[in-house]
Amino acid sequence: MKITRLLVSVVFSAFVGNAYSSELKPFTSDGCSSFPDGTFEHKLLWRNCCVVHDKAYWQGGTADQRKLADLELESCVAEVGEPNIAKLMLAGVRVGGSPHWPTQFRWGYGWDFPRGYGELLTEEKAMVAEKWKAFESTIFKDRTIKNPQ
Repeated sequence: MKITRLLVSVVFSAFVGNAYSSELKPFTSDGCSSFPDGTFEHKLLWRNCCVVHDKAYWQGGTADQRKLADLELESCVAEVGEPNIAKLMLAGVRVGGSPHWPTQFRWGYGWDFPRGYGELLTEEKAMVAEKWKAFESTIFKDRTIKNPQ
């Protein structure tokens, strides 16, 4: 699998440039992107669900991992009492979160575009852990956002 990915990366790079970034950008989250973070009464009701989802999208991975992240977002929003909103959000992320869109909220947005789907290599997983730890050390000090383990 790693050899196949490497060969595809090399061939692809020859035609369009480096397909995979050697460095992961620091984690960022804008909450629920172009969607509200909650209701008029509870403005941040499902924001933590979106931050957890952003963590998965930032690091990227396989198509199955993306589908699982999207279903977990749906479940999380439903659990805070908004099952209809959860279904709407699921539809939005399934269409708008593709790694093939050059957006800042696509699957694998922590890496340079184009990234696509693929299992993270050991070195990439280490980068994810390092960048996430750096993010945690700054943002979770005040506990305004729950830590999405």
